[in-house]
Amino acid sequence: MDRETRLRRLAFRAWHRGTREADFMIGGFFDRYGNDWSDEDLTWFEALIEEQDVDIMAWAIGTLPVPDNFAGPQMDAMRKLDFINIPR
Repeated sequence: MDRETRLRRLAFRAWHRGTREADFMIGGFFDRYGNDWSDEDLTWFEALIEEQDVDIMAWAIGTLPVPDNFAGPQMDAMRKLDFINIPR
């Protein structure tokens, strides 16, 4: 699959999680950083979004430890939570 198709697919999945809170956190994170990611980073995100939203959100806000396979610079960026722009 080409990069543009992959990005569109990931954007859709990031913004259609099931709860508004997860949409904002995961979708906002993707919107802020996704276009700059390498193929390896995109693979990381593809694996991340297969996880349960409650787990992803808990890792991001620090209420659960981050599993080794998701620890690293991308999760560090997600844990900053400086990317959520809530439209009013």
